[in-house]
Amino acid sequence: MQTTVEEKDGMILATLDGEMDTAAAMEAEQILSPLYKSNGKDVIIECEKLEYIASSGLRILLSILKGAKLNGSRVVLRHVNEDIKNVFSLTGFINIFDFE
Repeated sequence: MQTTVEEKDGMILATLDGEMDTAAAMEAEQILSPLYKSNGKDVIIECEKLEYIASSGLRILLSILKGAKLNGSRVVLRHVNEDIKNVFSLTGFINIFDFE
């Protein structure tokens, strides 16, 4: 799995590429750790190339959302495929995240 984070146009853009299984989630969490304190900048998580997400990946995204909201930021999941969106639906996370 490849994970990148960059600041762009006043927001933070994270890109998830591949399968976020339990092993990959540990590495991704380190790379995504700056998103926990977004300092008022909106967070966009690009999921176009995300193929799979395990519960550990969902936990990371939920932690990012909680931290961002505390800092007055918005978190948007962009280009989520139907399989991943189904996982969000089954877990009830579909109602707490913004999707584009």
